[in-house]
Amino acid sequence: MTKTFTYDDVVRYIYSETTETENDLIVEALALDDDLMTFYIDSLEIKTQMNKIVRTPTEQTIGKVLSYSQQFSAKRPATLSF
Repeated sequence: MTKTFTYDDVVRYIYSETTETENDLIVEALALDDDLMTFYIDSLEIKTQMNKIVRTPTEQTIGKVLSYSQQFSAKRPATLSF
């Protein structure tokens, strides 16, 4: 019986969330299914682009975090408030 792989399976493969057995079967499915291969290549490109995104907090945010952390001594645990 041949397993049909979905786009979700390909995403799991890209992020190394599949077993060795699944890896072998997915590679075979990619070789045989042009649509799946196109999705795989597009997804790799998206992953590469996403990895280039850098988020930097504003100085105001950093200041608030530092101000908050200075409220507590190293000897007592901080109480989280919501």
